[in-house]
Amino acid sequence: MSIPSVPQAVAARIDAFVERMRGETADHGPDAAALVEAAAAALRGGKRLRARFCHTGWSTVARHERPDAAESPVLWDVCAALEVFQSAALVHDDLIDNSDTRRGRPSAHRAFEAAHAETGWEGSGAAFGRSAAVLLGDLLVAWSDDLLETGIAGHPHAGEVRSEYARMRRDVTLGQYLDIAEESAWSVNDDSEHAERALRIVSLKSARYSVEQPLLIGAALAGADAGQRATLRAFGHPIGMAFQLRDDVLGVFGDEIVTGKPTGDDLREGKRTLLIAWTREALAAPGRRLVDELLGDVSLTPDQVASLQATIVESGALSRVEALIARYAEDAEEALQDAALDGDALTELRGLAHAATVRSA
Repeated sequence: MSIPSVPQAVAARIDAFVERMRGETADHGPDAAALVEAAAAALRGGKRLRARFCHTGWSTVARHERPDAAESPVLWDVCAALEVFQSAALVHDDLIDNSDTRRGRPSAHRAFEAAHAETGWEGSGAAFGRSAAVLLGDLLVAWSDDLLETGIAGHPHAGEVRSEYARMRRDVTLGQYLDIAEESAWSVNDDSEHAERALRIVSLKSARYSVEQPLLIGAALAGADAGQRATLRAFGHPIGMAFQLRDDVLGVFGDEIVTGKPTGDDLREGKRTLLIAWTREALAAPGRRLVDELLGDVSLTPDQVASLQATIVESGALSRVEALIARYAEDAEEALQDAALDGDALTELRGLAHAATVRSA
């Protein structure tokens, strides 16, 4: 199956699962049904990046020995589980960041807040929206586990798949915590440590979760040996790092129409990314103080956003990050030299990696 058809296959599997969940909760009343529908809405759209990397990880191994190896229902269950977990992470991420939009639509907690007002319920709509979003994210995590465990039950490589999936969940949770901690802890840490701390967050929160672990989960499902796993890990981690650094660039410079997020959103949220760490390194004390005063101000005007963007560019931080993205891509390509993996699948993998790191949304 070619890469462009993976999203359709995963969407079909998710749709079938959601329909089953609707049936199982039909007698729980309209409020429970509303939560299920919110979960269904959270699962729509997206690039299906993790499913694509999982599929390609499977393909590089499975088709190395059997070029005609065909996708099985278990593969789509695992790919779908990754996408459901991603949706859970986004719901919680938007809540943590207090983001108003996701993919051009109201974020989950804002949608719940609006529904609270429309129905005339008592109490604080904002508090209800936040509480409901926490539970929505938890429900989606449970759904991801349901899909994974149902799919791999009785599979010969279930243990390896479960182990990689569990590691992914642990890493992304730790990375998310480090991300929010850095927004508070940066002022008590030496400026020389900020870049290292930012890269640690990139590794745990995104690089392993977005690329490396989905690749390894797919490979594990195909019965990858130690050498194949090592190759995919050596490829996946730098591509994941490049992917998140590109995301950080878009969070500051991206076009709202393309990204679905307001331009400069990461600046308003106070994200202490590598871009900010390297910008501050290049500035004298007065310039650093100004950046620190503006960063995290939710009321930043377009002119203030433009001023911060110009400072980042003039400091050389943007060009340094772009150079690091290119270097990570080179490191990943080097890891694939003489790989014991299927050649056609590797071509797909290179194309997918390029799309993930050279993008506008």
